[in-house]
Amino acid sequence: MTSLTLSNVKKHFGKVDVIRGVDLSVEDGEFVVFVGPSGCGKSTLLRMISGLEDISSGELRIGHRIVNETPPARRGVAMVFQSYALYPHLNVRDNMGFGLKVRKVPAGERARRVGEAARTLKLEPLLDRFPRELSGGQRQRVAIGRAIVGNPEVFLFDEPLSNLDAELRVHMRSEIAALHKRLGNTMIYVTHDQIEAMTLADKIVVLREGLVEQVGTPRELYERPGNLFVAQFIGSPKMNILPIDAAAGAWPGRPAGAAHVGMRPEDLKLTDPGAGLIGGKVLLSEYTGASSLLHVELPGGEVFLVGCEGCAIDAGTAVGLTIAPDRLHFFDDAGRRAS
Repeated sequence: MTSLTLSNVKKHFGKVDVIRGVDLSVEDGEFVVFVGPSGCGKSTLLRMISGLEDISSGELRIGHRIVNETPPARRGVAMVFQSYALYPHLNVRDNMGFGLKVRKVPAGERARRVGEAARTLKLEPLLDRFPRELSGGQRQRVAIGRAIVGNPEVFLFDEPLSNLDAELRVHMRSEIAALHKRLGNTMIYVTHDQIEAMTLADKIVVLREGLVEQVGTPRELYERPGNLFVAQFIGSPKMNILPIDAAAGAWPGRPAGAAHVGMRPEDLKLTDPGAGLIGGKVLLSEYTGASSLLHVELPGGEVFLVGCEGCAIDAGTAVGLTIAPDRLHFFDDAGRRAS
């Protein structure tokens, strides 16, 4: 296991600044997830850590070593890509051991490492199969096994589940989480899917336009988002945001300087029209089985999402909405958390 530190790391392509000064510490054995919208720089940052992209300025340490100029093969990292990148003419055993063969690791040692990785990933029955004979999830496990056999200090995952269907994604998430628990290595994982981030991470790094918006545990980011962007990016469905003066009456717990108030759909409760903090008219009810998601139009035209368990409400029905005061989130004019 090893730690990793980025100090004012920047990346530019010509005059375009892609990473605009990132400071980050990753502790030994942590599972850290980079998350953000497309184009935020998360994959570029991962490639800079791996050595596949040069660092324009700043300092990258892996353990106690400054590795800005260190070739990828000597950084002690292994990367798992979105595409499986398996050799179609090699079976699973040879695909997993190919990197070791290139590095001239003796055949006996190669076989031992491949065998250990295969046991860890439950690939032993598949070792003689070729990639064309594997499912998508099995191919991704082979790609992960290829990374494991190199005994890296740090695992890097670049959206490894994007090519899988929804059911396989859920299954592979649990497999990756279990793998981290067994191996204990430092892992950095890139995704645009905030549900993946919430379920996998010890620590989430939220990126936007090449900058870090907030770093924290999933619970910290969900319960105390530092700004409006994080508030609406973390959580599904996203947080409802309303200008502070959009509804009459006082907001309980309102701090000085608050300009916006946020309410998560799952924290809102239905009540009689006129009896809640705010009210509106149901536009749409999306039934999902255990619960429904209501789209409620407020008098000012804003549409709120409201989680509702076991409710059946017709479009056009007037409703009131209430919420516990400690579940309100306040933000100032600049979008920063105000409480």
